[in-house]
Amino acid sequence: MTFASLGLSEPILLAIGEQGYSTPTPIQAQAIPAVLAGGDLLAAAQTGTGKTAAFTLPLLHRLSDAQPARNARGQVIPRVLVLVPTRELAAQVAENVRDYGKHLKLRSMVMYGGVGMQPQIDALRRGVDIVVATPGRMLDHHGQRTLDLSAIDTLVLDEADRMLDMGFIHDIRKVLALLPRKRQNLLFSATFSDEIKALANTLLNQPKVIEVARRNTAATTVRQTVHPVGRDRKRELLAHLIRERNWWQVLVFMRTKHGANRLAEQLRGEGIGADAIHGNKSQGARTRALAEFKSGKLQVLVATDIAARGIDIDQLPLVVNYELPNVPEDYVHRIGRTGRAGAEGEAISLVCVDELRFLRDIENLIGRGIDRNLVAGFEPDPQERAQPIRVGRTVIGGGRAGSGPRRADAPRGQGGHGRGDAAGGHHGHNGHAGQGRRNDSQPRRDGGRGASRGAAPARRNGTTG
Repeated sequence: MTFASLGLSEPILLAIGEQGYSTPTPIQAQAIPAVLAGGDLLAAAQTGTGKTAAFTLPLLHRLSDAQPARNARGQVIPRVLVLVPTRELAAQVAENVRDYGKHLKLRSMVMYGGVGMQPQIDALRRGVDIVVATPGRMLDHHGQRTLDLSAIDTLVLDEADRMLDMGFIHDIRKVLALLPRKRQNLLFSATFSDEIKALANTLLNQPKVIEVARRNTAATTVRQTVHPVGRDRKRELLAHLIRERNWWQVLVFMRTKHGANRLAEQLRGEGIGADAIHGNKSQGARTRALAEFKSGKLQVLVATDIAARGIDIDQLPLVVNYELPNVPEDYVHRIGRTGRAGAEGEAISLVCVDELRFLRDIENLIGRGIDRNLVAGFEPDPQERAQPIRVGRTVIGGGRAGSGPRRADAPRGQGGHGRGDAAGGHHGHNGHAGQGRRNDSQPRRDGGRGASRGAAPARRNGTTG
């Protein structure tokens, strides 16, 4: 099967070829015809399966095949709204829209919090066909009457499970109430959880259902290895491996923003080019670090789980779990950053005795053991005993003041180290405390009415404006 056989227009096929693709992935082969047909869609697909192109390509085709929508003043107004949970993912989806639509006379823009609204307002006034947005900032624009939703004929909810996990259900319901009743709805999620099924029942009308990759399915193209090591020698081992194996463009995962900052600083002190990316960094700093990493200028990028959602590099060779995640599904998401598009990848985990319970949970989830490989000179002390791990205010394996002990496999959102905000809470776009707490200080849901400078403008034919 080829992209041409799916009925996409020549300008889109040209852009696909320029991106180096020729054969659609399974999710693309199934979703593109379904979206072109105009019906609703419920799709389970992880990041890295090509899901963004699965909805972007057919929507670009349909938009380019019809006349723009205009308001009473003759301004072009949006026909497609794509909602995503984080700024990084919004920027990534918008980049895909731009790349695949570069030969079309369509305009798109991205809107998220943490940056000034005026450049986004200016882009809307110039006219856009596609809006990629985080829910809070989108509602801000509608509240200020700068965004006209009256012509939206397609709504995409991307990474819907993550949006629900981050407490966006109320914002999603507000958005749905603002849109035209007659529209196409496309819902993409990593899993078909009970919450996702409930949302689909209220949102979708006789949807086509596609499921191509379960969340607990680790990519077969990723070689996974565990290096057992003492808890106090991880940094030393990581620096040794980077030098000895001449690693470059290494994505390193940590549990907390503080740990990510400290590790990046320590690596820089050893002459290794490293930077950290997490929710407490300014949008400009995160964007800059990500751009340098993607281009190959930055050797090591240290990331927390949520901040890494915007990292989408087809040929990323290596992922390192400096700390294993306490949620086993996050391990699958992490290593899914490498081994994409049929390329081989490698996932290295530096595991101390404190994390053996996490490793056991991960192996149970993926259904197999992971090879252990001792690195000469870095063998862990057999006398070392496991100690509780602190994540924010929570002690894993112990307890927290005012609460009982929290099992590592307890339901998310309980015990303080599930998928909520970091200690201290978070305020969404409406100023109310966010739901749940994250161990990452996530990209502040979407930042709401941030005051930082800069914004992502509308784009036309691959250029700004």
